[in-house]
Amino acid sequence: MAQPSAEVYHFSEDPSIREFIPHVAASAADHRPFVWAVGAERAPDYWFPRNCPRAMAWVTPVTTQPDRDFVLGPGKHDRVHAVEYGWLDAIAACHLFVYTLPAQPFRLIDTDVPHAYVAEVPVTPLGPPEHVGDLLRRHHDAGIQVRLVDNLWPWWDVVTTTSLGHSGIRLANAIPRRSAGRPG
Repeated sequence: MAQPSAEVYHFSEDPSIREFIPHVAASAADHRPFVWAVGAERAPDYWFPRNCPRAMAWVTPVTTQPDRDFVLGPGKHDRVHAVEYGWLDAIAACHLFVYTLPAQPFRLIDTDVPHAYVAEVPVTPLGPPEHVGDLLRRHHDAGIQVRLVDNLWPWWDVVTTTSLGHSGIRLANAIPRRSAGRPG
């Protein structure tokens, strides 16, 4: 199993966590208790309120130019995060914090698409959490498009058929498909 480089990150709206205790995530396929973290490459996936549904797509080495142009459009961006309009106020008002954790107890979780690290022991942060700041500004500064859509499902259904990398988080919180209305 791959080991993270020097440190990993956990994002939370709670700035008072002193120790992360392994727990079973409600959405996890693996029902063992873990402390969850991400590396720097996947950290932008978590620049949202915890329960905000989001769908992300990014350029990979196998991404075709037509798919890139179709999903990302013209410009220099290599990544896009789509969210529903109804979450815009919550994103703007969110006070999100990032905890830096030691990499040593973590391992890459074994999934079809490895994306997160887990530890099976309690983990103490390396220091106090840092406020992430304005989440939309953070995306802008990182060169990541934020795309607002009426409903995530039409966008997700297209992105998952392309050669771009993609991930969805908290999609169960998205507006249901039957209420999609016009495509986003």
